[in-house]
Formats: sequence, structure tokens, C-alpha cells
Amino acid sequence: MINKKKTYWYGFVKLVGFTLSVLALLPSNPLWAQQTRSFSIATGGTGGVYYVMGGGIANMLTKYLPNAKVTAEATAAAVDNGKLIEARKADLAFMPGDVSYDAYMGQGKFKNKIPLRTLLSLYSDYIHFVALDGTGIHSVKDLRGKRVSIGAPGSGTEVKGMRILEAIGIDPEKDIRRDRLSVAESAGAMKDRKIDAFNWAGGLPTAAVMDLAATPGIRIKLLDLGEVVPKLREKFGPVYFSSKIPKGTYPGIDYDVQTAAVAVGFCCHEKMDEDLAYQITKLIIEKKSDLVLVHKEASHISLHEAVVGSPLPYHPGAIRYYKEKGVTIKQ
Repeated sequence: MINKKKTYWYGFVKLVGFTLSVLALLPSNPLWAQQTRSFSIATGGTGGVYYVMGGGIANMLTKYLPNAKVTAEATAAAVDNGKLIEARKADLAFMPGDVSYDAYMGQGKFKNKIPLRTLLSLYSDYIHFVALDGTGIHSVKDLRGKRVSIGAPGSGTEVKGMRILEAIGIDPEKDIRRDRLSVAESAGAMKDRKIDAFNWAGGLPTAAVMDLAATPGIRIKLLDLGEVVPKLREKFGPVYFSSKIPKGTYPGIDYDVQTAAVAVGFCCHEKMDEDLAYQITKLIIEKKSDLVLVHKEASHISLHEAVVGSPLPYHPGAIRYYKEKGVTIKQ
């Protein structure tokens, strides 16, 4: 008579032994055994380039980083982004050089010094002063007494707008009727003729400005800031540089617009893991073709441009990547 209990026990022992032998052949730290780690990117308002580009970077990192799930979060933009990094509520952030320097130094909108590090410079933010045609605004000096949105609270756009008004002698609390709207809200308000002008800083082209310029019955102009740039540099440092918004960037703008620009850094906390920082930097530069499909500003990403324009120290992981490529960081 067959002993069923003995047969069952013998089969169980063989199964365990087989399983252990298979596991012994696998790597000691297999990828499939690792937990998925989530990362967040602090971007900006939904009408701007940060949000679009951030979504592209999130998808790209999720695709190529093992066991990573990366999401892009809409924010009020640069100032808030710095505070989110400080609070460790965001892992990565878009920050233009003027705001990131203030955050690093603990000045301006920041009470504390934030230990930010740069991974790479992505592209440039161009300052747009958009005016509604027919309101008598031909230069930034004509903004006095007008209804003007300077930028959303907590945004780098607001910082730049306030500095420009200060540079030309306009008190934003007394000399204009001031609104604090995002670029999408500003474009909507201008369509409804609730504001005469608004300030915006972003890549080219910005979707909200493009949509506004193409709206039937609306004619806009972009104000020249050429004379303001030296004043900005004198008062706030070389993070600002002269540039232009080329004609044809937006419908109806058939002239080059002289303006101020600032490099946009992709930043993190100083305590980010060095290998992770290395991999993120490498992927963004070497897989930029994925990002160009999302927004054409990504075409400016390059190994050499990545190391130019940041006022912050670079993260050791990023430095390791640039050293491997024989590229010197220029600060």
C-alpha cells in the first residue's frame, strides 16, 4: 500500500530544493525584486513650457530608468519649486538662474538657504511683455496706469516682472493696476479685455501666448526690453543676458523682439543619490530626441550647453558624467 503522506512530503522537499537551486542562479539583487521608486518633477503652470517639457522628461525617465515611476507636477513655478525641493516634496525642478541663485543664497523670496544643485542647463527663458494692441502701450514705460498681470504668486515670472518695473522706475503697487495671473490666466484675461498687458518668462514658443496671438479679433505686440537688460545686469547680476524673440515665433509678430533671457536649470537637492543624478543627467542629454518630439525647446539641450549659465554648484553625479565626456563646467 502506498504511503500518501510520505509521497507528499517527498514531493514537497523536491519542490523546495528545486526552487532554491533556481534562486541561487539569479543575481543577488535582481531588478524584478526591487521596489518601484517614485520621483516627482516640479514644473510650472499648464500653459507654459516647463509643464510640457516636464511631462516629456517624466515619461522618458520612466521609460529608461529601471524601476522608476516619474511624474510631472503642475506648480506656480520657480519660487514654489525651490521650496518644494527644500521640503523634499519634489525630487527635481525647473528653475531659472535668477530664482535658483536667490534660493541658494536665501534671499529675495526665500527665507532660508536651499542646498540646490544643478544637473544641467536645459534652454533659456525669454521674458515676454505682451500688450494688447490699441491700448496705447508701445514700450514698457507706457505700462504706467495700465491693467497689468506681472505673474502668478510664487513664480519666477513674477520675480522678473517686478525687477523690470523697478529697473524702469515703475512702482507695481502704485503705478499700475496689478494682477497676479499665470500665463494661461493672463491670456484668458486679455481675450476678455480685462487686462492691457502681461509679463511672462518661458521658452519659445509658449502655447498660451501662441493661442492668444492666433485668436480672431485679438492683436498683440511684444514690447522691446533691449534698454532694460543692462539695468537688470547692473542691479541683479549676470544671470540675465541679452537675447531676442525671433520674428514669426508668434502669429502677427513679424519683427524681432529684443529681450532679456536667463538659463533654465534642471535642479535637485544636494542629497540626491550620486548614481541617480548621473543617470538622469546622462539620459536627458543622450535621449533628447525623445524630448524634441514633446517640445522643440528640447533641441537646445546639448552636452556643451548643459554646463553653461547655472549660478549653482553642479551635483557630483552630474560632474562625474561631464568629466567622462571631457567637458568643463563653465560658471
